[in-house]
Amino acid sequence: MKIATMVRGYIPAPCPIDMVYAPIDLAVEISENLTKKGHEVTYFGPNDTHISAKVETCNLRPLVRNQKEFRELIENPDLSLHHVPGLWDRFLAKIMFERAKTGEYDLLHFHHPESALDLAHLYPEVPIVYTLHDPLNLWYREVLEMYPTSNQFFISISNNQRIPAPNLSFSATVYNGIDTELFPCEEEREDYLLFVGRITPEKGTKEAIQVAKETGHRLLIIGPLYKEDQEYFDQSVKPYLDDKILYLNFIERKQLARYYKKAKAFLMPIQWEEPFGLSMVEAMACGTPVIAMRRGSVAEVVVDGETGYIVNTVAEMAEAVNKVDAIKSINCRQHVEKNFSTEKMTNGYENAFEKILQDFKARISHNSPAPPTAVVTGLDPRL
Repeated sequence: MKIATMVRGYIPAPCPIDMVYAPIDLAVEISENLTKKGHEVTYFGPNDTHISAKVETCNLRPLVRNQKEFRELIENPDLSLHHVPGLWDRFLAKIMFERAKTGEYDLLHFHHPESALDLAHLYPEVPIVYTLHDPLNLWYREVLEMYPTSNQFFISISNNQRIPAPNLSFSATVYNGIDTELFPCEEEREDYLLFVGRITPEKGTKEAIQVAKETGHRLLIIGPLYKEDQEYFDQSVKPYLDDKILYLNFIERKQLARYYKKAKAFLMPIQWEEPFGLSMVEAMACGTPVIAMRRGSVAEVVVDGETGYIVNTVAEMAEAVNKVDAIKSINCRQHVEKNFSTEKMTNGYENAFEKILQDFKARISHNSPAPPTAVVTGLDPRL
């Protein structure tokens, strides 16, 4: 297959080391591994994009080279009102469409649908695949449904993510994957709990602290704090920091394994419909059990009683901490290797792309209307 893919037109890849931007990390892994499997993948990004797959920059300068510049960009109302970041995206997207129209690419893959939604109807002969990385809240669903065409297909990162928008043309659920070699498993643990994520109400930082207080355990909190969440931090986190509850700020992803692999348990007290949650997979790869709220994708990622515990309240989470020693590290590791490896993710995209192309070409040749929404999951039957 000849595939062109894009995440953002204004952020180079790989992602700057001081930034958290999972779609870029995932897109790079998918592109590089599909290339290794013999497909022709072209990654579109701005100058300074350097990955092992083929890269096209079209001499577009990046707007963002680090986390500070990223925050300045998205917090600048003048740039936002003039749609500057989106125009960078659309500059590359338009080139991708024009080249696909001439047959240079079989399929276009976008990790942010808004980059291409309003171009799709101009290129009916080009199949377009979107990976959805965000929750399908009301406004997002409305945007996606404003531009219906038969050449657009959606990939969800969990089945739960689909629930608010069941009528979108989903072609597959492909779970996010990780390079398990970056997250080695270790049997021996220390007596601390771990929270990794943005310091924000929906991630449940406050609830993680409550669990630590109730169980008497140490808690390490790792994650970025943004300006819009400063009041939450000052009210719900900072007053409880002491020699047992520590905030370590942002830590580069490649350095997180040293904290995952020694933790007694990884806490995921989410207060929203998390579409996937890579941190759960990273923790389990290191052999660390996950204790998570029954929200979003949790029931698809964690095997209750085998790789951790799924709970409904803070009190239940505290109870689970006291029985977490019953979870075997090897079970956590093997679960990730089987279901959430980079190889598994790459194969999922390969199968989805091939099926989309096959069905799209057949439909075009017969001039047939789009078929009903299909669900292609390939899930472990236990999940």
